[in-house]
Amino acid sequence: MPQIQIPSPLRQYTQKQATVNVPAKTVGDALTGLVSEHPELKRHLYTEDGKLRSFVNVYVNDEDMRYLEKEATALKDGDTISIVPSIAGGISELRASSYRQAATHAGLLEASS
Repeated sequence: MPQIQIPSPLRQYTQKQATVNVPAKTVGDALTGLVSEHPELKRHLYTEDGKLRSFVNVYVNDEDMRYLEKEATALKDGDTISIVPSIAGGISELRASSYRQAATHAGLLEASS
């Protein structure tokens, strides 16, 4: 049976379980089974029209499912599915300024006049 690893921020919706075992033949089946067992997860993983949210990354045995067969990726007993939410962030203006300055000094950018 495949095992789904639940990231810390989503464990509050799985009774604090770090892993959930779900019988499934594909990644899509496993995720469907997961949200069936833990309905609160659905809004965090899927859009209103039922598509996996763009900031939710899913790995099968450390391979990004987007480069496999997406939700149709076949599973076998012992496979591990990891749900990894993207972490938003950016570069502060100070860091951007420092980067531009260093890149200009290194000759990677032209100096502005």
